[in-house]
Formats: sequence, C-alpha cells, structure tokens
Amino acid sequence: MKSPGDPRLTGTSVVAPVQVQDQDVPQRLFGTDGIRGCFGYYPLERALIEQVAYELTRSLSAPDGRKPLVVAGGDTRESTEEIARWIAAGVSAGGGVVRWAGVIPTPGVAWLVRHLSADAGVVISASHNPHPDNGVKILSTDGFKLGDEAELQIEAGVHGSRHMPARDANAFEALAVEEELREAYAAELLSRSRENGSSTDPNLQLGGLRVGLDAGNGAATPLAARLFEQLGATVQIVGDRPDGRNVNAGCGSTSPENLARLVREHGLDIGFAFDGDADRVIACDDQGTVRDGDDLLYLWARHLARAGLLAPAAVVVTSMSNLGLEHALRRDGIEVVRCDVGDRQVVETLRARGLILGGEPSGHLVHLGLATTGDGLLTALQVAGIVRRAAVPASRLFDGFERFPQVLRNVRVTAKPAFASVDGLSELVARVEHRLGDDGRLVLRYSGTEPLVRVMIEGQDAATIDQLAAELTAFFEQRLGIETTHV
Repeated sequence: MKSPGDPRLTGTSVVAPVQVQDQDVPQRLFGTDGIRGCFGYYPLERALIEQVAYELTRSLSAPDGRKPLVVAGGDTRESTEEIARWIAAGVSAGGGVVRWAGVIPTPGVAWLVRHLSADAGVVISASHNPHPDNGVKILSTDGFKLGDEAELQIEAGVHGSRHMPARDANAFEALAVEEELREAYAAELLSRSRENGSSTDPNLQLGGLRVGLDAGNGAATPLAARLFEQLGATVQIVGDRPDGRNVNAGCGSTSPENLARLVREHGLDIGFAFDGDADRVIACDDQGTVRDGDDLLYLWARHLARAGLLAPAAVVVTSMSNLGLEHALRRDGIEVVRCDVGDRQVVETLRARGLILGGEPSGHLVHLGLATTGDGLLTALQVAGIVRRAAVPASRLFDGFERFPQVLRNVRVTAKPAFASVDGLSELVARVEHRLGDDGRLVLRYSGTEPLVRVMIEGQDAATIDQLAAELTAFFEQRLGIETTHV
C-alpha cells in the first residue's frame, strides 16, 4: 500500500505506469496560460490589468532609448476591446506604446512580435473557454510565451507598493485597428504553408481538395476560408459569424461534431475546427471521423521523417497523449519524449532537447522551424498539403495508429488541495495501478485554467478502464466535487 508520501503523489514523472500530478501551489495571478477569468471579476478587473501592463512595460528594455513597443491582438469576445484599452493605458503609463492588430490568432501576435521587433506581445483571449471568460497572455520579444521568472517579476510589482502614474481617463477609449498587421500574418501563413521544415515547395497548391472549416466564431474567422481558397481548395465553412458571445459556443475544436457533420454532408476530403484564439486545431477525415492532436502529430511526424526533415527523429508529447501514438511512431523509428501538460511545457521541452515537433491531444501542435507557438491555421494548412499529395483518402493515412482504450473525465471541484493530502487517494491509486499492470496509465491533474480535476486512464481492456474511471470520479465527487463531465 502506498503512503501519502508516495512520490507518485507529489512528482511529475511520466515514466511510471501511473502518474499523479500535484498542482497545489500558492495562488498566483498567472496560470498555465496567462491570466484568465470572468470579465469584470478578479483577476480580469480594470485596475489590476492596467497595473499588469504597467509592470510589464517597466520591465522592458527597448534599444536606442526608444519607447518600448507592445503589439497586441485578441479574439472575438465582446470584452476583448475593453481589455485592450486597459492594456494600452497601462503600457502608456509605463512609457510604452501599443500597436493593435484587432482580431487575430495568438500565433499571429507571436509572429508580429518578431516581425516588428517589438519588445513584448499581448494576446487577449480565453482560448477554448466559453464566453464570458477572457484572458491575457504575454509573449516575450522572441515570440515565446513569457517564462515563470518574468511572470513572477510582474506579479511582485502588481502586489507591491508601487502605483501606476495618473493618466487621462479618456485617452484610450478607442484603439485604431491596424488591419495591415493581420494581413502581414496572413501573407506569412501562405508562405509558410509551402514549407516543410527546412525546405520549400513553391509549387504546393491545394487545388482539387475539398475542405470543411469550423472557425469556432473566433480569431480564425477572418482568415481561415480565404487562406485555403487562395491555395486553390474548395471550402465549406461554419462557425464564422461571431457576435461577441458565441465564441466556442457549440462550435469549433471543442465541439467537432459540427465539423464531422459538415464533412459527411458535403462529401469533403478533410475538415478542420479551431478554438477561440486559433492556436489549436482538431480535424475530421473524409469519413467524418474526428482526429485529434495525436492523430495530426502522427501524420505530420511521419511525413517529415520520410522526407528527411525530422532530425533528430523524435517528437514531444504530454502525459495525456495516447500510448498507441508512442507504439505507432516507434515503428517508424521516431522516439516519443513525454512532458507535463501544457503547450508551454511542450515548447520548453522541444527547445531543451533540440527537437522541432511536438503537441497535445487538444490540438496544440508546434513546429519550431515554422512558429514559436501552436498555430491551428498553420497546422491545418500543413496537414491539408499532406492529404493533397497522398494517393489515398485522408482516413487511410491514419491506419497505422491504433489507440489504446482511453477514458477522460472532468470533475468540477470546489477546491484543489494537494493530492497527497486527500485522504484515501494513495490507496485508491495503488489499487488502480495493480489493475492496469504495465500496459496502462493513470494521470490525475488539476486544470490550470478551470476548477476541474482531470482523470485520464488508458489500458488494454475498455471495460476495466471504464470501471476504474467510475471509481475515481465517484471518489473525487464525494471528496471535492460538484459534477462530472465525460470527454
């Protein structure tokens, strides 16, 4: 029997068959993907966000004595422009200037930071979260997400005694949208869609390919259809009528059944669904079968490896990726390196290991030869190119990837205590481990952005993992929870 001090209950190793990730840390302003919450409530309050922008700007060191430049953009939520004005006020008070790109995907801002030689980037989005949530993500001058040390420095300033200088309350009631910034990113996407890592194919076109798109009523809306059409594809699109409140509402990557229906009804070759800020994508093949980030990573990695463009021959995945992906890629001589959950963790592991390709089942895929963040549009264009070149239907391209049965459950909780402190959990984990044996995995983790504990179990027998998942969710509901959702 495992004691509460069992390292599985406190560590983050993904080598053992069973993993429990403990995220009981002091309350921080920044979560796993920036600052996120319900608009108008802590932490998305005007004074706090202005102070964050002020502290960010004070931390920047612009060369040649010029004012620090912050490039900003966001998704389609009705609160996005208001938060942008708060950001602009804080940056101005800190002695900087803001260029506002309006509605643009997160990876678009990441690219613009480097393209404009800006000192930082700010994305206003709650990603896949529903309305009325929103958030603030900060990017460093190299286009990567801000690191922990920089976030802690900003938090220290926000919680310290320093106050933002007085400013004209009406100075930032309107921000001028610079449409040319989004257009520059669109042009870059078209250019990169003809790239496969280190080589280019200037003749790549998508002519003859029938593509379905679900823009999720989010940041992909202004770009998705026309990018595919400019490359010659025939496009059917849904989720492209944002009204400020319908982002991710029964559409996009969190509701791929709409895309599957579109693909089947129109007899399309492939389909892609994006989340609110378009940094992730979920696909559907020609049969209407939903294909997640694991599927797309399998397809992309094999394509690059066979073209000699995956060197070293390895990819990075998180603890949530299916064991079947590991087995399938191993047959092609591709190593799988696991890391903790989160696209930032994927990027950090890629950089540390000198690798170029990684991703998550949620649809965050990162190719460091092409981008610094997950880019749903870029991934979709790359995958579409692979499908266009193939002599078989898209569904056949995934034949070599056989998933292990996997169950995901989300239990809404009222608190997030350390797993090691939850009475009876270590004993339950021990029983689950015994039942799974060496060919199964358990991952328990708290969501970094929502009040959820996530339960993931994999194993060879579907009935067994269903039963174990039911035991675990019942346990958390009794001890911490409110309700459970099945994924």
